[in-house]
Amino acid sequence: MAGNAILRGPNKRGALVVNVEFAASLRRHVQCAPQSVAPGSLRTVLDAALAAAPAELRHYVLDDQGHIRKHVAVFINKAMVLNRQKLDQPLASGDTVLVIQALTGG
Repeated sequence: MAGNAILRGPNKRGALVVNVEFAASLRRHVQCAPQSVAPGSLRTVLDAALAAAPAELRHYVLDDQGHIRKHVAVFINKAMVLNRQKLDQPLASGDTVLVIQALTGG
């Protein structure tokens, strides 16, 4: 994400944060700036970041059960989240979550 100023560890006010970024392919359809949110489980981090974004982004990323949709991929520190339903992985200050469109087809 060249050119974006992303906080690492404590933010400018000294708060500990997890950084959530949305890929350019998502930002083309829905304006969604990077978010700096409190550490917690992946679910609470995504909930906090999506709460600050337009409502349609939540429906694009998560289904009605709160699971990651199949056309979306989520990475934590460059490792893809494989279990789309169990989002209880703990995230610590300085971690980065990247939300992108997943490639599908055949």
